[in-house]
Amino acid sequence: MKHAHIKEAAEALFSEQRNPFGAFSLGSETHHAVTIPDAVRRCRWIAVDINASAFGLFFVSPSPERARLVPNFDSDYPGTAVATKFISGANGEEIVRHSRTSTAPRWWVDDGMAGSEAVFQNLTWSEQMAPLAPGSNGIAFPVHADRGHCGLVVFLGSEIALPEDALYEIHARCFSLFAAVARIRPSDAGRMRSISKRELECLKLTANGNTSEEIARLLKLSVHTANQYLTQSTQKLNAVNRNQAVAKALRLGLIE
Repeated sequence: MKHAHIKEAAEALFSEQRNPFGAFSLGSETHHAVTIPDAVRRCRWIAVDINASAFGLFFVSPSPERARLVPNFDSDYPGTAVATKFISGANGEEIVRHSRTSTAPRWWVDDGMAGSEAVFQNLTWSEQMAPLAPGSNGIAFPVHADRGHCGLVVFLGSEIALPEDALYEIHARCFSLFAAVARIRPSDAGRMRSISKRELECLKLTANGNTSEEIARLLKLSVHTANQYLTQSTQKLNAVNRNQAVAKALRLGLIE
């Protein structure tokens, strides 16, 4: 099943059931305002429904050469879970490439945590992949939104319960969640301090997985100056760290 079919299934689902985002539906141009705390709460509802103990929502980095997942939030919000750091590291490269071309879910089980394996093996149209985080079982739903955004909604847990007949509903809810997050605009966007070209360059290189040292070398800056640009852009975007600044910049279309 391709992205278009999932989108159709999602539209059909939300025409029959109350949409958790109020007026918003896939393909709709208007919807009730959603904030990150709203999205975290709704992602937690999905996690409860499938008995997952943790979750995370990620954007795919814009670079075709350097695959990376950029965390937007996870179940430790406003903090960042340890599992998220693994997923947004080198472990995420395979699923990023997959997410750009397919919406088929991927699941994994740790050798010592086989509790969810029987559940996952019964899910048609989904396939096993290498673990995204050590010592975990999980399932990852590729998602797409307007303006070319694509990403991943991930659920972790030792005893995830996901019947096959609920797979498409859960995936549709993930699509709706991601589409709403992708359209978030800060209420103070009009008052947001102007971000310089150099600050945006540093943010884009960060989104592509470059370290401060690599950014400094690529832009012929000192490491101190590169860090300063990143700190300034993080402050201007009212973000708590670089990853959140990158996620906001992606949502706002400041970097592509």
